[in-house]
Amino acid sequence: MSKLNCWEVKKCGREPGGEKSHDLGVCPASTDQTCNGLNEGNNAGRICWAIAGTFCGGKVQGDFAQKSVSCMSCEFFKQVKGEEPSDSFTLLKPGQAYQAAAK
Repeated sequence: MSKLNCWEVKKCGREPGGEKSHDLGVCPASTDQTCNGLNEGNNAGRICWAIAGTFCGGKVQGDFAQKSVSCMSCEFFKQVKGEEPSDSFTLLKPGQAYQAAAK
């Protein structure tokens, strides 16, 4: 079974060559090569919640601290977490640390 990336599940069309990429731009999760292979995804396709500037919900999202609550309630996040063994699930990208968002 091949594990799907966020753009394949969400069908947003914002991956390179996607149907909406020309008009709306390419989502950074689909091009962030520093995360390639994490949670068995292509680029950041299975760790999109850790990528600043993703385009979920029709608008540009902030960094992980700003969007963590909405991302952790996302069905795709739950899917990835359920598909990965608990000892190999990756929450943050390499070198990234969790800091609570400023109020």
